Parts: sequence; structure tokens; C-alpha cells
Amino acid sequence: MPLGALLRLPLALARAALATLRGRLDALCWSLTPLSLSLSLPGWKRVSAPSPAAPESRRQEQEWDEPSPTPTSVNYHFTRQCNYKCGFCFHTAKTSFVLPLEEAKRGLEMLKEAGMEKINFSGGEPFLQDRGEFVGQLVQFCKQDLKLPSVSIVSNGSLIRERWFKKYGDYLDILAISCDSFDENVNVLIGRGQGKKNHVENLHKLRQWCREYAVAFKINSVINRFNVEEDMNEQIKALNPVRWKVFQCLLIEGENTGEDALREAEKFVISDEDFEQFLDRHKDVSCLVPESNQKMRDSYLILDEYMRFLNCRNGRKEPSKSILDVGVEAAIKFSGFDENMFLKRGGKYVWSKADMKLDW
Repeated sequence: MPLGALLRLPLALARAALATLRGRLDALCWSLTPLSLSLSLPGWKRVSAPSPAAPESRRQEQEWDEPSPTPTSVNYHFTRQCNYKCGFCFHTAKTSFVLPLEEAKRGLEMLKEAGMEKINFSGGEPFLQDRGEFVGQLVQFCKQDLKLPSVSIVSNGSLIRERWFKKYGDYLDILAISCDSFDENVNVLIGRGQGKKNHVENLHKLRQWCREYAVAFKINSVINRFNVEEDMNEQIKALNPVRWKVFQCLLIEGENTGEDALREAEKFVISDEDFEQFLDRHKDVSCLVPESNQKMRDSYLILDEYMRFLNCRNGRKEPSKSILDVGVEAAIKFSGFDENMFLKRGGKYVWSKADMKLDW
């Protein structure tokens, strides 16, 4: 494309094009560097040797001296690509990079050796990669080879087919489907839609498949300016998920807010009081699991597409070095993970479908 034409593109489109190019360069660098991420990849933020005079450096030194937290539950965002355009998304498509399958498996084995009990695969949209085969093989590996107690996926559900359940359902404990509204007009406003497909109708179909193939069904909802007044009691009780995770819309610098972000989520943000009112309206839903911004920010162990832990303490996602380069113990020290908050918010629960004793 001529430079003049590129300069005339809207800023958001230009950023998206550059992000895709960067992802392709990342993949090329990876292919030239087997079993290592020692090359300086575009977008790779390395933790340099700390300077004793800098406050941030002193904080890093303190973290390094502290015992490493155990990666009991890990969220692996192995892809940033998605077929939806949710306006508040806080893990946007800044690259198109996906680790080779065997490298991803190597990292997962390292995490298991470090104490991982639960893995959650997320994105982006996990079922975009190889039409669900990539995440299916990871699910099977984690359950069959690593024998993890819990393997889960978070998906928008639009690309899941029944044949996937037939092939991989036995290895999956929990399928969480993102659904922010039971009003299709609101879903369209949010960006959670794809042409003429009805998100709510698809949600009910997935619920039935989960029942037929013995997969625990979960719903994730992000409460924002467009759905904060909605009453979802009747619909949630009818679907009867094992958990209904309700998140307060969260701003992350560089993802959904700020100059280098691909989204502008400010218009979706709600106050703490608004969030509490929504929770109060749904207090009789027994499976409700609320998560405010404060609970969310430091209580999740997040791995990005390079298997770097993402530290969200400063309102951004600051990456550690990859566990594939430095190991889990060294990388996790810079994750910002608050293990006490993880336990306080109920991060550890009955998460193996073998222990749930559900009536499928």
C-alpha cells in the first residue's frame, strides 16, 4: 500500500494494520529462534536490570526477594484475535501471534510442575484458531497428559459446534460463555454480535450441548453503562449456570483506554454505586459471583500470547519475561499477583466437574 494512502487511513485502522504486521513479524522471529524468545520481538517489554535509585526498581527488587506465589489458577490468553468488537474489551487484538502448539504445551507442563491446578483458556476468541482444534488439543493435553483437576474455556460461543463437544467435551470441565445482555439490541450496541446471528439464542443452544456432553456451564457478564439497568434474574435462573461471574467494566491503559489503545471504553464505565445496585437487584441468584474492579485487578494470573505474566497493578498490562525463557518462578515474581486477594474473592472453588455432582 502506498505511504500516502496509508497516511489517509483512519488512525484506528492504521493501528490495526500495524498490529497485524507486528504479529506476523513476531511469528517470523519465533520460527527463527527455536525454544527461545531471546530475540527482541516487537512489543516485547523486557525487565531491565534495576537501578537502585529508581523507586520502581526498588519495588522490583523487593518483589524478587519475596517468595514466588504458586500459579494455582492461570488464565492463558493464547490469542488476541476475535470475531467480535466489544467496546470495553481489555485484551484487544494488538498482535496476531499464537505460539506453536508444542511450545504452548511445554509452557503448560512447566506451569503444572510449578503447582498449577486449573487452566483457563481465553482470548481474544479461543475458537478462532484452527476452528477450535488448537484449543481442543490444549484442553485434551491438560486433562489427559497433565491430569489437571480443572480445565476451562472462556468464549463468546459464536464459533463452537457440536462436533467439538463430541471430540473434546470429555476433557473440558467448564465452558464459560460471555453474555452481557439478554436484549439483542444491547448486544449490538456493545459490539457482541456477528451479522444475523442471535447471541442469546446461541447461548441456549450451548447450554443444551453442555448438558448433553457433561460440561459445566458458566456465564460471564461485564456490567457497563448499556446493561446496568437490566434485570437478568429470570433468564439466568432459567439457564441455571454453575456460576454467573459478574464483572464491573474495567479500564486498562493501552488496551481499552489511552492513546495506544484499540478501544475507547470510557463510555461503558459505571460507578461503584451503579455496580452495587446491579448486584443488589440480583442478590437472589444463588450462582452469582460478583467481581469489582478492585477484586479483579491483582487477583488473576494472566499469561499473554508469549506466555508472559501481565502485571495490572499500575492500570496497564506490564509483561514479565516469558516463562519459556526464564521459568515460572522467575517470571511470576513480576506478575503483580495478589494471592491473598485471589483467595479472598473465592478464586479457588469446586472447579472439577468430577466433584460438582451435577445433574447433567
